[in-house]
Order: sequence, then C-alpha cells, then structure tokens
Amino acid sequence: MTLSRVTTFAVISALAMLSLAAPLSAQQSTTPAPLAQQQAPAVSQPPAALPQAAAPAAPSDAAATPAEREAKLLKAATAELKELSPWTMFKSADVVVKAVMIGLAFASLVTWTIFIAKMLELTVVQRKVRSALIKIADARSLAEAQFALGAKGSVLASFLAAAMREARLSAGISSDAGIKERAASSFAEIVRAEARRIRLGMGLLATIGATSPFVGLFGTVWGIMNSFIGISKSQTTNLAVVAPGIAEALLATAIGLVAAIPAVIIYNHFARVTKGYLELVSRASGAAGRLLSRDLDRTHVSGGQRGRGAAE
Repeated sequence: MTLSRVTTFAVISALAMLSLAAPLSAQQSTTPAPLAQQQAPAVSQPPAALPQAAAPAAPSDAAATPAEREAKLLKAATAELKELSPWTMFKSADVVVKAVMIGLAFASLVTWTIFIAKMLELTVVQRKVRSALIKIADARSLAEAQFALGAKGSVLASFLAAAMREARLSAGISSDAGIKERAASSFAEIVRAEARRIRLGMGLLATIGATSPFVGLFGTVWGIMNSFIGISKSQTTNLAVVAPGIAEALLATAIGLVAAIPAVIIYNHFARVTKGYLELVSRASGAAGRLLSRDLDRTHVSGGQRGRGAAE
C-alpha cells in the first residue's frame, strides 16, 4: 500500500511538472517571435541601404557622360567626314565665312568675264588696225586714205579725221611746223583716250589679284576662331571632331587663291597684249602724220607752181 501511494504521488508530481513545463515552453516559443520581429529590421536594413549605396553610382554616370558625349561627337564627325565635300563645307560654315566665299566666287566670275570680254575686244581691234594699215599703205593723201578705209570705224580713221580737220582749220597758214605740231597734239589725245579705253577693267583685275588672298585669309582666321570656340564648348580635342571646322576655314583661303592666281596671270597677259596694241596705234598715228605731211608739201608745191605760172 505504501509503495502504491508513493507511485501514485510520483505520477501526480510528474504530471504537475509536465503541466508546469508546458506553459514555460509556450512562453519560450512565443518569446523569440518578438525577438525575431526586433531582429528582422536589422536583417532588412541592408536592402534599405541599397539605394544609399546606389547613390554614389550617379557620379560615376556623370563622369562617364563626357566620354559618351565625345563618342557621339566622334561618331557624328566620322559620318560627316565621309560626306565631306566643298559644298558640304560651305553649307556648314559660319555666316561670315560664307559671305567671304561668296564674295571671292563673285570676284573669280568677274575675272573670267573680263578675260573673255577683253580677249575678244583686243582681238577685234588689233585685226582692224592691222587691216587699216595694210589698206592705206599705198595711199598718197589723206583723202585717198579715207576713201580706202571706207566707213569702217578704227583708231586709224580717227587719226585721219583729226588730220583732215586740222588741215582745214589751218587753211591759209603758211607754217607747216605749226600745223604738224597741232596735229601731233590731237594724235596724242587720241592715243591716250584709246589707251584708257583698252585698259578698262585691268584695274579691277589688279585689285582682285592683290586683295583676294587676304580676304580668303580673313575667312580662314574667322573660321578657325569659331572652331576653337566649338572645341571649348564640346570639351574635346579629338581631331575627327574639330577637323570639319578647320577644313571649312581653309576652304576660304583656297577660294581666295583660286580667285587671285588667275587674276594676276590674266592681268600680266593683258598688259603685254595691250602694249602690243598701243604700238599698233602709234604706227597708225605715224601713218596719218606722214599723209598730212605729204598733203602739206604737195599744197606748197602746187602753190609754188601756180605762183610761177602767174608770174610768167
């Protein structure tokens, strides 16, 4: 009986201990939950800090922006270099450089216009003077020379007309030297007028030849200045990026040389041709003077014969 009571008491004690242990285990199981909830933010803090860690990436992107910009500029410049031509460079040039190019192109057009016009004019007048000299080579008087020339206008016809006018105005004057001197003065005026007429346009050629290189150089300086301004704005010194602007600037100098070199060559050519033509004009003046002198001598001879005949 005692053993059974002891056994019963032991069972009851064990059950009581088990019943007490159950709430403790429940409390221990419920206690880590708040701890886990308190520790959860500590674990979740690194994801929250990720945006803060990603924030320093912005400066790296900003630092990479100039490189990307330079790459884009390089790509655009490469595409432009593939299509680089004088017309493309002209269209993309500055307004001042465009004005310089247009002015030089107009000057070149004027040069070639003067060349064609003066070449035709000199060819025609030289042919006329040579033909007129051949026609009056056998003439014995001013009247006969005028008849041989006909109505064709040439500088020789002007000399003959001046000689005839001076002989008519000096009728009754016995001084042949005075008549010849006045006729020579009229001939000199005709020569000077013909020289001024034939040299018309050559002064413009000289101006174009002397100033075109400097005008082109001004366009080049202006274009290179704008290129350096573009370099400072783009913050890149890549040659492929700055080459188009420099090429546009150099195009102005090239056009200036294209306008100046032909102008100088044409001016020198016309200076030689004009000198040859003025020599022909001098020959025509001399021919008219000789005919006037013959007429004066013939008048004195015929007058002397009439005087002797009247005396007899």
